Amino acid sequence: MTKSQQYFQDMVEYNKELFDEFKEIHDKFALDEKKYQQAFNEVGEKVQGIIRKYENLLCQHSEGGKYGKFSEKTADTFWKYIRGAFPKIDFIGMK
Repeated sequence: MTKSQQYFQDMVEYNKELFDEFKEIHDKFALDEKKYQQAFNEVGEKVQGIIRKYENLLCQHSEGGKYGKFSEKTADTFWKYIRGAFPKIDFIGMK
């Protein structure tokens, strides 16, 4: 298991209630964007805050030095897992 995958699993596990709520609204949003846009954005903002926190934890040690490119790839891999679970994640905040 990669470090990115481990951080993703830890993030979802430690914030299970929030991610379960987001999964439910995410799936409804995927079926009817107009009807669920507001709820999706409200819960999505909380989820984005958690995601940013874990992304920072994942990449914080390698960003400044000679591993900067590695950090970028690590973040991309982390987001790949997020988008795999929540394909509409990038629509948070859009109108």
